[in-house]
Amino acid sequence: MMAMNKWEVVKAFTLGALLEVAIPKPGNVNRYRDFEDLTLYHFLFANTSVVDVLFEAAEKGELIRKGRIPPEKAEIGTLIRRAVENSKKIQSSNPNFGIITLEVPLIIALTWAEDIEACEEVKKLIASSSPRDTIEFYRAIRIANPKGIKRGVKYDVYDDSSFEELMRDEINLKKLAEISSKRELIFKEWLTGYGLSYSTFHRLKELSSDFSLEEATIKAFLELLSCNLDTLIIRKAGFEEATLVQRKAKETLAGKLTLEEFDEFLREKKDLRNPGSLADIMAISLSLLILSGYSLTL
Repeated sequence: MMAMNKWEVVKAFTLGALLEVAIPKPGNVNRYRDFEDLTLYHFLFANTSVVDVLFEAAEKGELIRKGRIPPEKAEIGTLIRRAVENSKKIQSSNPNFGIITLEVPLIIALTWAEDIEACEEVKKLIASSSPRDTIEFYRAIRIANPKGIKRGVKYDVYDDSSFEELMRDEINLKKLAEISSKRELIFKEWLTGYGLSYSTFHRLKELSSDFSLEEATIKAFLELLSCNLDTLIIRKAGFEEATLVQRKAKETLAGKLTLEEFDEFLREKKDLRNPGSLADIMAISLSLLILSGYSLTL
């Protein structure tokens, strides 16, 4: 067990998100490549705009640990919505909605557990959330306006009547995640206690003992892409495209494609093959790596 200083947690999750975008991972925005409507600068502005909300999340976890508030008073939905508002005020795109949605509950859980392994605490947080958290989360989605959100479905994010339905049916964040986990990786993480984020963190820790941070991150990302379908690609381009990306990632790991060839393949259709959901996992995993005490060496 390691002590969780609030500011150490906030610094780690700020740096982790910045590292994720800086490192030249294939198919993503990075320090060498932008998209037409999403650049490195969007990420820099957005990821540093949420520091105050991340600190509030860290404080919530500490208050739960000290018994001053119960987990159901963590206000996860409100914190996510406020972080998204901060991000949107300072830049015009949507670079970090997924990261915010993952990091806010985990930061609360980390300072509650006072340990870097906070899987059980984060599952308890999601389970003890209320329908009001879900409504605030819906408001955050509307502000961020991520690509590929379906309309005309039950509990439609963009239909005002959904708010009444969420309250009537008592849809908290756990129930929402259960409904949506097959089509969104973030919700699966909520339900599993961040299983993929933690396994990627442990893999990064292993790789970073033999490789540079950049090399370790790129290798871990290729492994993620080869073993998982990216739900952002599925939403934007369809299941077949996501499967094709997974196959090409396997070929790259096997040496049949160079990293540069794989990167160009991912960018052939502009941002349709951008593996953004798995990039969010990398941001969380890098944050955990920093929190675990990683120190940069060249």
